[in-house]
Amino acid sequence: MTQALATTDYNPLAALVEATEDRNTKTRLGQFVAWQTGRHPWWQPDLAAYRDDLLRDGLQPVSVQSYLATIRGAYRRILASNRTRDALYAMVGGGTVERWAAVNEIVARIENAISPLNAPVDVETTQDDEHLRLTAFEAVDLLRQPGTDTLTGLRDTTILAVFLCTGIREAELVSLTVDDLWNEYDGELALRVRHGKGNKRRWIPYGGMSWCLRLVEKWMLAADIESGVVFRGFYPDGTVRPDGLSTRSVRRLVKKYGIYRDGKLLTVQPHDLRRTYARLQWEAGMDLASLQQNLGHSKPETTLAYIGKMDAEARKARPVFRFEA
Repeated sequence: MTQALATTDYNPLAALVEATEDRNTKTRLGQFVAWQTGRHPWWQPDLAAYRDDLLRDGLQPVSVQSYLATIRGAYRRILASNRTRDALYAMVGGGTVERWAAVNEIVARIENAISPLNAPVDVETTQDDEHLRLTAFEAVDLLRQPGTDTLTGLRDTTILAVFLCTGIREAELVSLTVDDLWNEYDGELALRVRHGKGNKRRWIPYGGMSWCLRLVEKWMLAADIESGVVFRGFYPDGTVRPDGLSTRSVRRLVKKYGIYRDGKLLTVQPHDLRRTYARLQWEAGMDLASLQQNLGHSKPETTLAYIGKMDAEARKARPVFRFEA
């Protein structure tokens, strides 16, 4: 960044701490604000260094993971506020165009800084049921496997990305059309599911996972797709078919790519990617009601089952009242 940042007392993270009613969340955010003060300004979160300090203080990895998830969720709420962008605009110099360009760069840097990929926590995981949920690192490893230098690899990578970025069902993926990809929901770029389970229509805002659309565009350009179904098979000569894939074909396609965990190769199913979306978005701060709507569940209990078993730190009771005899 070339623009110099002016000093300011406004700290939206500290303001969020004051406005937060949940005591556990307030404590976690307050500790981070106190730690960061004097080290970095609020727009330069160093979660990797904070992670290391928490681990050195003796906090268990699963608890550190939960602390970081709370902080990431707070920063996402901050970045969604126009007041935050106005504050950043007031901090940078230059003309209007240069100042807004600087604001966008700062926001992009914050988004990169709070990515789970940039401050991972090694947690020894055990599967709480028969279902597989990938970590963020395992999801990236899965996406790397097909490659994008062939038409088949590009299609498969894009399919995996859409599953992981939207949490849609395999039947919903095969019925996606070009017109479903770029929609607006309450002012946000969103994927439209025209016929979900129970023939229900819903919209899924891409938010910070909109990068998958770059892969979609690359696939459509390479396959010369301008309308109709998005994901298609191939003729024996390698040319793209006009009709879409079947759900059976998608299941077979996804199973070609697995992940190694504890030295064992695990087979991945499309629904595992749907559960992965649920778990990672929950850990990143998405609330249950929003996640339920994105997944198209009629009951919150179903969404909770997709999220899976949480660690003790996340589940411990809050001090809502006290009584002493």
